Amino acid sequence: MSLEVNGVEHSAEVEPRQLLVYFLRENLALTGTNVGCDTTSCGACTVLMDGRSVKSCTVLTVQADGAEVQTIEGLADDGKMHPLQDAFHTEHGLQCGYCTPGMIMAALGLIQEGGDLTEKDIRLGLEGNLCRCTGYHNIVKAIQSAADEMRSPASA
Repeated sequence: MSLEVNGVEHSAEVEPRQLLVYFLRENLALTGTNVGCDTTSCGACTVLMDGRSVKSCTVLTVQADGAEVQTIEGLADDGKMHPLQDAFHTEHGLQCGYCTPGMIMAALGLIQEGGDLTEKDIRLGLEGNLCRCTGYHNIVKAIQSAADEMRSPASA
């Protein structure tokens, strides 16, 4: 099977039962995608697959054959943080950081879907991503801030 991860083409022979999260972590050494629950309950493993937010702990690697996958490691551009990464830092949207990569990738999926992102929209969109450290208030602020920046004509 072959897939593109963060703009780089990869080919590999994989076991049919291997989950995408383990392929990313073990085969490609992309450990920013965290394993939290293996049941889609926590969202720590969220990545974008063909532009859509998915929980990589319940996607078989073979299901990603031919897909474009983006992980947290693929967001920074030449050492400059992505607007979402920067907003999470600026707005204090993280504490321990374990959920942060998945939260950022889920947020990117939300922003890319378009439409208004009210506080309610963001909270509903992040329903499958759990954070045990924060009250989500600063996470929501960070996503709204990044969405505004990403949608402004100056950043286009």
